[in-house]
Amino acid sequence: MRVHSLADCSNQKQALFHDSQRSALSPRLGKRYLKRPSRQLRRAKQVRQSTSQQLDAQWSRLEQQRLHQQVVAAVQVGNHAQAIGILDQLVTLHPNNATHYNNRGLLYFQSGQLERALADYDLAIYLNPKLASVYNNRANCYCAQNRLQEAIEDYDTAIDLNPGNLRAWLNQGITYRDLGLYDRALENFDFILDWGLQVHTPAHETIARAFWEGHVYAERGRTHHLAGDWNWAIADYQQALTRLPQSSLLALKPDSRLRLQVETWLANLLGAWLPRDSQGQ
Repeated sequence: MRVHSLADCSNQKQALFHDSQRSALSPRLGKRYLKRPSRQLRRAKQVRQSTSQQLDAQWSRLEQQRLHQQVVAAVQVGNHAQAIGILDQLVTLHPNNATHYNNRGLLYFQSGQLERALADYDLAIYLNPKLASVYNNRANCYCAQNRLQEAIEDYDTAIDLNPGNLRAWLNQGITYRDLGLYDRALENFDFILDWGLQVHTPAHETIARAFWEGHVYAERGRTHHLAGDWNWAIADYQQALTRLPQSSLLALKPDSRLRLQVETWLANLLGAWLPRDSQGQ
């Protein structure tokens, strides 16, 4: 289309040469013909500019995807410094993209650089106040700084923005437990088990669902444990262990570490309980 339009403009310029002779007899006719080529040229220029902008946008998306893949690869091998360096490039290329600041903040947090993490989370929220995941991440950072009440508020915001954010429900429940608000913590855990997982975890994702259930049963069991409801605690610990994969000292993945933690909690509980029963006999 662009070449065709330019060719049309060229033909009209040739016609204009012949018609200009008639403009002496008909000035109004000449003015009308003089205006037509300029409109065609402007239209051709607009088409070129639009095409150039589309190509730039496409290149930008491809570059973002390439860099994002590099970030994921670096994180998978535990090279957080390299991943942060790549995110620095993304932030430079797209300074108004809240997701890049959120991701870099998460890596700063995992690297123990809490102040830098908070700075990135704050900027991400400034750029996109409706990005639910960043409130959950900032709340986790507040918890690491023992700013638990501020964390509760951020978890509330994350849940308000996305009621299906199960991580926010779970993390808030743990924080309520740390504050000694066991009933509030149990409400969060019950919500996830009774409704959240039913709605927000596809039935075919059996492995993901089993891990989530195991995690929530573990945290609910710990809450019952601390609240003194030991029978409920033992039941939840056992439910968790049936869903979490067997521990492996060679591959301490998050699910393996959680299983080890549950086994330790259960052993401590039984160790405190069984001797007292034996003495009663």
